[in-house]
Amino acid sequence: MLLSLIALYLLANIAVGVWAARRVTTAQDFVLAGRQLPLVLAASVTFATWFGSETIMGAPAMFVEGGVQAVIEEPFGSALCLFLVGAFFARPLYRLRITTFSDYFRLRFGRSAELLSAVMVIPSYFSWIAAQLVAIGIVLSVVTDVPREYCILFSAAVVMLYTLLGGMWSISITDFFHNLIIVIALVVLAVLLWREVGDFSRIQEKTPPGFFRFLPPPTFKNWIEYVAAWITIGLGSIPQQDIFQRVMAAKTENTSVRASYLASGMYLTIAMLPLLIALMAKLVHPDLPEDNQMIIPNMVMRHGSLPLQVLFFGAVTSAILSVSSGAILAPAAVFGENIVKFFRPDLSDRALLLTIRCAVVVITVICVWMSTTRDTNIFDLVGESSAFSLVSLFVPLTAGIYWKRANLTGCLWSMLAGLVVWLLCIWQETEYNPMMYGLLASMLAMVLGSLTRNTVAQSVPHTPGS
Repeated sequence: MLLSLIALYLLANIAVGVWAARRVTTAQDFVLAGRQLPLVLAASVTFATWFGSETIMGAPAMFVEGGVQAVIEEPFGSALCLFLVGAFFARPLYRLRITTFSDYFRLRFGRSAELLSAVMVIPSYFSWIAAQLVAIGIVLSVVTDVPREYCILFSAAVVMLYTLLGGMWSISITDFFHNLIIVIALVVLAVLLWREVGDFSRIQEKTPPGFFRFLPPPTFKNWIEYVAAWITIGLGSIPQQDIFQRVMAAKTENTSVRASYLASGMYLTIAMLPLLIALMAKLVHPDLPEDNQMIIPNMVMRHGSLPLQVLFFGAVTSAILSVSSGAILAPAAVFGENIVKFFRPDLSDRALLLTIRCAVVVITVICVWMSTTRDTNIFDLVGESSAFSLVSLFVPLTAGIYWKRANLTGCLWSMLAGLVVWLLCIWQETEYNPMMYGLLASMLAMVLGSLTRNTVAQSVPHTPGS
């Protein structure tokens, strides 16, 4: 019964994709929903950028093991990212009427910067998408007892299908309903568990000292790791195409800014519910399996009523699929807009749309392979994806907007130096987070490269007020 109802729920997503496909006539319709999203849909789809596997499964697992400081990256870093996007990036980027981040690099620095940024953007998504597919495999495996690999294949086929059909239109509409349903499910779960727990003092008694401590111990290394946790997603996800296309799909510049702020506020409230639910579930039901990534799914399956199971698993499954859909669409759009069109600038819009859809299929296949052959820690996979873009793309993007002297040489040096240093530090297993070394190298290379060459960058807005 449960499986049948969830299957119907997933079929409804495909139906939305079929309906949304009627609104897709151009590549921009497919990637940015024609820039027609009102505030409610824009805020909902922006909030849903990460409200999937990491929020519902990865972060709760880290929280019950390490307390508040273990989840600074998510949800606090995600809320920071959305706030910063609204405050510093949405306006100057929206005014350019571009389709991808790499379009910005072409306008600001030149075509070589466009190509290099595109080459770096695309692989940064593979770990992120794999994390979503791992999560959906876990959820469906709990419900069906089917091996995780087969669940991953099935869910990947579903998400690929409705992404191919409706693009950002189908993502936006399904996200709105998924968010509504998952919030209801989480609130119901939290209320039911709170009644069993009784009061917060009981939770405090069962947790180790310092569990709810927000700031790290006063040592240099602890503070470096703490800052790294804040900026992994907080800064690293700013130059990512999935959040860009969600914010840029808003119908006006002001709507894009307000949607970012609203989504940030939602992350600081709604995304806390899975953490609380996991902690209470661990205290109330100590018989749950050891795999903390499965705390909430297992608790609902063992102790929830059928209506609650349908509500929770249907909503969670669809929410993760929506996150996956946006994440797959992002690199596919960059591949078509900034790699294929780089070599074929006369490509027609119809051929571009077909290219992006073909890229959706290829990227899905690659990520299915990754999700079935690599480590299945969701939290680490997501962090790996954000760190990749932080060390290579964040500095040139920010410098391009806010530093007039930033030029092509600085941009290219920054991308390459940050990535190379980060990879070397991972290989050397440095004492401090390799991401911090990569970010510093990227900053230094941008300054040195820009000051070494006195070439004047092409004229595009450098500040939000220009």
